[in-house]
This record gives sequence, C-alpha cells and structure tokens, in this order.
Amino acid sequence: MHNTPGNPSDNEIINRIISGDIDAFEQILTRYKGFLMGIVSRHVPYDQVEETAHDAFIRAYLSLPSFKQKSEFRHWLSSIAIRACYDFWRQRYRSKEVPMSSLTEKHHEWLENVMADSSNREFHEHGSIKEVREILDWALAKLSAEDRMVLELVYLEGMTVKEAAELLGWTTANVKVRSFRSRKKLQKLLSGQIEGGMVQ
Repeated sequence: MHNTPGNPSDNEIINRIISGDIDAFEQILTRYKGFLMGIVSRHVPYDQVEETAHDAFIRAYLSLPSFKQKSEFRHWLSSIAIRACYDFWRQRYRSKEVPMSSLTEKHHEWLENVMADSSNREFHEHGSIKEVREILDWALAKLSAEDRMVLELVYLEGMTVKEAAELLGWTTANVKVRSFRSRKKLQKLLSGQIEGGMVQ
C-alpha cells in the first residue's frame, strides 16, 4: 500500500505502533477487519467468528515487533488468522465441545445417492449446499484439529501444499503427509456411512 498523507502505508502504521503509539493499531483494525473476518468465518462456527477474529488481532498486535517488513503484511496477518482458527479447534476437541452426533436418515440417503453417482452434475442434483456442509461438518468433527485445518486449506480452499504450510507454520513435508492421511480418514468416514449404515 502506497504511503500518502491521508493513507499511511502498513509499515508506517506498524512502526508507529512499535514506537509506542498504541492508538495507531485502530487503523490496522479498520483496514483489515473485513479481510480477517472473511478468513476466520470459513474455518470456525458462525457464533465464534468475532471472538476468534478478536483473538487473531490481539496475537497480531503482540507479534508486530517480529513482523519482517520486507514481506506482505496481509499474508502475515492471514497466517495469524489461520493459526487462531487451528487453536480454536484444538481447544474445542480437547474440551470435548464438538458435538459428535450421527447423521440423520436424510443425510444418509443423500450421501448414499451421491456416492453411487460418478458425474459432477449428478452430485449437485442430489442435494443442496446445506446438506453438503452438514455432512462435511459432521465428518470434520470426527478428525483432529490438524487434519481438519489441512483438509480445509488444501482441499476445500484449493491452496497449494506450500501455501498451507506457510500459513500453518508447518513444513511442506508435514502438510503433504497429513493431507494425504486426513483425506483417507475422511473417505473412510464417509464410506463407513454407506457400508455400515448410521455411525453413532
């Protein structure tokens, strides 16, 4: 972002904050609130978006002295937001707050129909986005926080292994292995619904 009198650059604002002008962080909040909320809303439940985004901004503020100003601030902030989402799920799973209910009969029938079809057109004709999301949420809740985040970033958002690794702060090898294993786990969960009926 170019530096103009009425529109200071990210780096200029960051330098002011680090120098003690705490109030300048309000400009970062105003500039990036929508961007960060957009990231968080894709990874945590709707009623937890605001709190998780708030947590991410606090982390960003506390970590500003470590920000390398040669890199893009937006990307750096994205990484913090993704890690806040990851930590949200780790805490949720650790405290057993994720509901592990079984799929409804309607979901089961929808999944059975989809798994029986091979074409993408038929896949979309069998159900709504709502059913897809509900089944996916059910399956993701059965996985670990690590598996969940890798699946969401690599397979649902279409990021490269390298991009996901940078955002999560992991090695590319770790992301490659975990994405392969987590995808297999997800397939096994969904296949189990077809072969064994309703999983309790």
